[in-house]
Amino acid sequence: MLNFKKILMLILILLILLPFGKVSADAPPPSMDFEFYPQTSGATITILSATLYGCEGPDCQNPMQIPISCGDSNCHANAGYSSNRLEVHFSDGKTRRSNVFQSTSAHTVYKVTIRPDDLLVETQSTSGYQSAAGLLNLFTVICIGLACILVLAILLIIFLIRRSRKQK
Repeated sequence: MLNFKKILMLILILLILLPFGKVSADAPPPSMDFEFYPQTSGATITILSATLYGCEGPDCQNPMQIPISCGDSNCHANAGYSSNRLEVHFSDGKTRRSNVFQSTSAHTVYKVTIRPDDLLVETQSTSGYQSAAGLLNLFTVICIGLACILVLAILLIIFLIRRSRKQK
């Protein structure tokens, strides 16, 4: 009977110590895709270079440069802050700056309207996808939790059988 109590206490302690929360290091960095559209049809302008800034607040304080790669009419970044600003140099010789926009999910696609003097960035779609490592972590935690519940159920059945035999 004493061994059963020790085993039960050990299992309960292990259950308490199991990490049920997601570790932040397992989360994928946010990614952003930018699709550029001219406000008016006319001469085609292409992207020559771009800079993405991650910043704080609606007025973009303390901007930090984020790596971004671009094609002729789109860009992609593998990181972002909650507030961001985009600055793009185009083939028409102008450098345009965007409004401050928010990043709220793991992957966001933005529509960027090229206006005569600036850029308008609007959220087109978002998705909160999980990384494969994050899903594997979740699967492992669920399996360990189910195994512990199964062991507790078996120990409870054994305890009840022994108890009923002693009472006879």
